[in-house]
Amino acid sequence: MISDAELVARVLAEDDRRAFAELVRRHQSAVRTVLRRLCAGDGARADDLAQETFLRAYRKLASWRGEGKLSTWLYRIAYHLWASQARLAPEPRVSSPDEVAPPAEAAHARVDLARAFAVLREEERVALALAYGEEASHEEAARLLEWPLGTLKTHVARGKEKLRRFFAADLEVTS
Repeated sequence: MISDAELVARVLAEDDRRAFAELVRRHQSAVRTVLRRLCAGDGARADDLAQETFLRAYRKLASWRGEGKLSTWLYRIAYHLWASQARLAPEPRVSSPDEVAPPAEAAHARVDLARAFAVLREEERVALALAYGEEASHEEAARLLEWPLGTLKTHVARGKEKLRRFFAADLEVTS
């Protein structure tokens, strides 16, 4: 299999659109997953941001230095696009699990996760989405966010605790 670096080199040297399409195919699912978590389950918004992420990546592909994973570089672009949009139009927040309607049935695990992510503070949601979203280690996520590692770990721990409480409360409601 051709590496991401080789595909990037083809795009830059020959404007090889097929090589770029392969990069998109390899990474679009992971980028969308992270963005869906950042967008608290708003799939349409996440898909729009994912599309913009790849457009921006194409235009700025020469700026990827190849020192880290291409996926981490793409996550950084996605995060910055999401953060810019979030500053312009902050999302409505859900302050507690009690304010979220219980699921119709247990088969809606994705909906439940989106509802759960909606109760997190923005920093917790970002930390969890990046640290557990796909391939990013805690160290990579901290670098991507330009946060100290300890700050990232704090937001991850707080977010995990809120999710644990959310699902515990959700189980009590549905039992």
